[in-house]
Amino acid sequence: MRLTFIHPAIGHRKNESYLRSWQMEPLPIAALKGLTPADVDTPFFDDRLELIPFDRPTDAVAIPVETYTAKRAYQIASEYRRRGVPVIMGGFHVTLVPDEAARFADAIVIGEAESVWAEVIDDLRHGALKPHYQGQQTDLRQVKVDRSLFQGKRYLPIGLIETGRGCRFPCEFCAVQTFYQRRYRRRDVDSVLGELMTIKAQKKLFFFVDDNFAGSLRESRGVLPELARADVRWVTQMSINAAHDEGFVQELAKAGCRGVLIGFESLNEDNLLLMNKRVNTMKGGFGGALANLRKHGIAVYGTFVFGYDHDTLESFGEAVQFAREQSMYIAAFNHMTPFPGTPLYTRLEEEKRLRFENWWLDDRYRYNELPFFPANLTPQQVTDGCLSARKAFYGWRSMFQRSWRNRSDFFMFRNYFPINWLHHNEVSARNGYPLGDEGWQGKLLEVK
Repeated sequence: MRLTFIHPAIGHRKNESYLRSWQMEPLPIAALKGLTPADVDTPFFDDRLELIPFDRPTDAVAIPVETYTAKRAYQIASEYRRRGVPVIMGGFHVTLVPDEAARFADAIVIGEAESVWAEVIDDLRHGALKPHYQGQQTDLRQVKVDRSLFQGKRYLPIGLIETGRGCRFPCEFCAVQTFYQRRYRRRDVDSVLGELMTIKAQKKLFFFVDDNFAGSLRESRGVLPELARADVRWVTQMSINAAHDEGFVQELAKAGCRGVLIGFESLNEDNLLLMNKRVNTMKGGFGGALANLRKHGIAVYGTFVFGYDHDTLESFGEAVQFAREQSMYIAAFNHMTPFPGTPLYTRLEEEKRLRFENWWLDDRYRYNELPFFPANLTPQQVTDGCLSARKAFYGWRSMFQRSWRNRSDFFMFRNYFPINWLHHNEVSARNGYPLGDEGWQGKLLEVK
């Protein structure tokens, strides 16, 4: 049996290559491959890197779907289903809006796939795919990653590894709380170390893709000594509360952590309270936590979002100034995105502030546009403000000024200017990017 895996791009502009900075290994595909029996042939095509050979024979197609890739995923599914090939979809977006996804797939997997993938494969063998499979949260020891299908593909040289799932914080805008039901689970350290060792020789930097590495400080502390013995450099995502604990930050550094992505979201406390992100207001704000990270040589990738009810035209410049004063390694300045299935989306829908019924499918929507009406700004002001913030932060003066406090680790400093230069060159590259393929001439084929 042949099961083809497809990773969809966000979209494609006519006569342009996909953006290089978005091309990391798609870990969900490797996890599905690890669960698939060895006697199943599993070709894999990454829509960001290569043309999909729709006419190549296959018994079925599996597509993980995120909200930003949904439109393109449905285009790809339509091409295969038009050729009589059944399509299986899963992932965050499918779980958030299962009724929508079911219109374009022969089978959908809701929730985590580990508990039901064997059933999906068995049903596929017998030509008896069910329309819906309900995955359950399972022991993460069932996670088995097989990266063999990435060989020969041109990805960024970063090793992606999952050490835990979920987050306990109830942030209004976050789809993670919906998908994982505000539960945090950590993989057993032996599985993580075993996966690390299989690719350690091939990668110089690892990204632990957890939604919140510090989802449980006690459990995270338990794995850090083992990571220290593994002797690898890594970066991850975590909530700001963990950085207030200097002892934990020191342990992170000893374990090889060289950088953390932290969602600061807003400098306005009223915004943070509206977001239900009270964790960002604890212990007097961000200053002490950032000082701890600097002291122990851990770089910061800060993310900020705009369009919340208490934002003004001054909010963009204030965020840039703060990020520069704190010498953040890199930073993101984006509009708030209301993902379906989140409390934010529900609130904006009830307040009749959504600009599009389903922005991720609307032909008028383009990447970096605000899909809702903010309280004090226009949608265009938010888009322009995000763009100006990126230009200011990735300007030459800012890059050199911030470099001075990012010299503590030679590896990170060596890559500081190339990474910042990449962002400098792509300040506006994503602006107006289409969701879906602009050149696609077909029609979405719905399940009858």
